[in-house]
Order: sequence, then structure tokens, then C-alpha cells
Amino acid sequence: MRSGNRMLVGAVFIALTVVLGITMLGQGQAPAPGQGAGPGGPGGGQGRGGPGGGGGGRGGPAAVLPTTPTAVTLPTVTGPITGPGEMYQSVQSLAPGQGLDKYKYEAKEYFISGTAQGQPYKTRIVVRKPANNSKFSGLVLIEPMHPSGSAHMFEMTSIYTMTSGHAAVELQPAGGLNVVTGANAERYKDFAAANNQTNEIIAQVGALVKSKDKNSPFAGQTVRKIVLGGTSATAATLNAYLPAHLIYRTPDMQRIYDGFMPTSAANVNTKVDVPTLLVPTMREVPTAQLTTRADSDAAGDQFRVYEFPGMGHVDSRDNVRLTPNPCTNALSTFPMQAYMSVALNYLYQWVDKGVAPPKAERVVKEGNNIPLDEQGNWKGGIRSPYVDVPVTKYAVPNTGAKPLPAKTSDYVTRGGQQAADQMCGLSSYQVDFPKDQLTKLYGDKKAYKSKFEKRLKELEKSGWSLPIYHDMIMSDVAKVDF
Repeated sequence: MRSGNRMLVGAVFIALTVVLGITMLGQGQAPAPGQGAGPGGPGGGQGRGGPGGGGGGRGGPAAVLPTTPTAVTLPTVTGPITGPGEMYQSVQSLAPGQGLDKYKYEAKEYFISGTAQGQPYKTRIVVRKPANNSKFSGLVLIEPMHPSGSAHMFEMTSIYTMTSGHAAVELQPAGGLNVVTGANAERYKDFAAANNQTNEIIAQVGALVKSKDKNSPFAGQTVRKIVLGGTSATAATLNAYLPAHLIYRTPDMQRIYDGFMPTSAANVNTKVDVPTLLVPTMREVPTAQLTTRADSDAAGDQFRVYEFPGMGHVDSRDNVRLTPNPCTNALSTFPMQAYMSVALNYLYQWVDKGVAPPKAERVVKEGNNIPLDEQGNWKGGIRSPYVDVPVTKYAVPNTGAKPLPAKTSDYVTRGGQQAADQMCGLSSYQVDFPKDQLTKLYGDKKAYKSKFEKRLKELEKSGWSLPIYHDMIMSDVAKVDF
């Protein structure tokens, strides 16, 4: 392995060892040395790299917020961009056969430029929406690209998003900018953004999407509501933005974002005037940093926590980095997408229709320990047939295989053992029940299938599983053999 690749993965791995609730790194390409994965520095801006840092862009002073509500200036928009060369592809890990073409969606790249924190910037947004404008629902998920180079929030909710006609906008802050420019130096040669500009860029992009500006990618369409999402490192970006949400306004002094959804994160630091739905995973729930904040419908404190036993910090079912499996244990195939989409669907109903989502039981904790049920899965939380009618038990963290298998993903091949340790440490694993245990539990496969599907339909009826994932979930039942 070349020393540069070893240093690259090493820097990421060191950053991962500091877990402050929302500092873990996800999938996609590795950031360059000096890119951290965690929350940023003072003033709500992104910090420099290193453990707990949120870097990836140039350094500079901390972001400074105005002291009173202030309108942002809309960025200048150029595009769609068609060259030179290919657009950097930040969507890498979708379920097989579930790409944009199937749902008649398009992905278009636009360059945006402007001034933030008194300094110029130039970067990009990628808009994924129905090719037929009449199919657009009016709801938009905006996410910062993860510093590792992926649009994880879209990946984790893509089937729901595209089935529903929703749009997804990925914006490129300083974190991960070098991943994009490194992929096509000619196309992105003028890009520049600093860490302390991130919050203002997020505000400007949100205001642009909501505007009637003729250069907006949504010109001529009605955008009803927008939410800001983030996972792991970008949940930290979201968390850092919340104080700015209370200050920044559209050019006509309206609120910009209508809701927030941090995922693979342990807490939310700031109460805001719109709904916030937090989704910790099996990586965060056992930690001391996990929020104890109560669910609430009060004005200024609209808040939910949704915890799904079985859900890993990263998706290991369709993750390109983890195929073939470089880990010691079998990768979990728990369908993260199906249940992240439950959360996003409830958030959209909350912000769009004013329908408060149900409050959910949280995972049972005894200190930082999680008691297990009779079959070895976590007690409490939002149930799924995967833990109520189980054929496996789920656990975290996985570990990198030693020695590594002969064939691994491009990412692990480049990064070697440290890359495998990094990704496996972020993924969950499963231990399948032996056939005699399955026979004892269910009698035969027909009875198992009947019991599983009955439970699935109950959860669909009660709103804890979306019918659009019914066939995908039941396809897992067909793979069980005993």
C-alpha cells in the first residue's frame, strides 16, 4: 500500500476514535488527511481537522452570527453543468435495481457562488427530483455532502423519496470539498469555501430553494417545505447550524428551514422553533452522550427521538465499501433505509400538515448497558419484525478481519487494514440462528413467514413500517432456509 493511502486512512481512523455523540464517519470515499468527522469550532462553524474536527476546507476565523434576525443574499446560480468531464457522483450505495432511472428521477449539478462571512465562495449543489415537474411533491430534503464524499441521507431514504415525488438537494460545504475537486480538477477548478462559511452557505441554499428566483433549480415549481438532514459527521454540521437557524432569514425575512433530522447522532444541542426528529443508532444509544431530552409538542421545543433496535451507524446492507465483506462477522442486512424513511415521512407530515408524529418507546437502558430479550436483541425502542420475529441477533461494533480476505472493495484495497477497521467499526453485524433454533421457535418456514408478515402488517397499520418497503422486507423472509 502506498504511504499516501496509509496516511489518508490513518487520519480518518484517528478522528473516528473520538466519539462525542455525533462524530463518527460514514461511507463513501475517504477524506484527505486533516479532515475530521466531528462538530465544529466556536460560533457554530466547522472546525479544523483532527479528532473531533469538522474540516476539509480552508481554515480561518470562527463564524460570526449577526445579533438580530438577518436576511441572507441568494447565491448566484450557474447550470445545469454539463462539463468538462463527468460530475462527481456522491450517490454510491443504493439498493440493487433501485436507481434514479427506475423512478424517472434526474440528478443535475449547479454551481453556486456568493459571499459568506464577508468572503467569496464557489461550490456546487446537486438536485435530485422527478424528471417530470408535475410529479414533484413540493417537499425537499437538503443535506450537506458528507466529508467522505457521499449523499448519505438521500441514499438512506431514496426509495421512499423517489416513490413519493420528493426532491433532495445536496450542497457542498467546505468539508469534503477536496474529495469533489480531486475527482475532476478541471471541472471544479474555481471551487473555494472555508469552514467558517458553512452555516451561511446552508442558509443561502435553503433560501434559494424556497425562492421564486428565475435561476433556481425549482423555478416555476412550488416548494412547500424544506428540511435539513444530516448523518454522523453531517449531523454534526446540522447541529452546528441550529443557532444560525434562529438568526438567518430569507430575503423577505421568513424562516428558512421548516424542520431538522439528525441521524446516527446522539443528541441535539439547540432548541429551535421548528420540529426536530433525532434518530440515534445502535452505535450511539449505549453512550453516555445519548440525549435524555423528552419528546415534546410545545412551541419552541417540538422534538422526537426514534430508536430502532437493529439499525447500525452506517448501512451495511448496500454499502459499496463493505462489499465484499472485510469484517470478522457477517454484515447486518437490517434494512436501514426502510426505517430511516419512517422517520423522514413523519417529519414531513409534521412540518407540512402540522400532524405531530407519535411518541415512541425508547430502547431500554441500564446505565450504558442495553438488556437483551430472550432471542438476544435489544429491548424496547421502535419495533420491527426483524427483532420481534427474529432469525438473527444484531450487535455492534463489527471488527476488521485479520488477515483481510484476498478480495475487498476498492476503498479497503486502497486503505488496507485501517480502512477495514474503520468501516467495520461503524457497521453492525448479525449472528444467524441455527436451524434447530428456528425450528424450535417457528416449527417450519411457512409458519415463520406467516408470523413475520402478520407482524409486518400490524406495524404498517400502526405507522411504523411503510407499505412501499413491504416487498423488499418480505424478500428477506424468502432467503431464510430451515
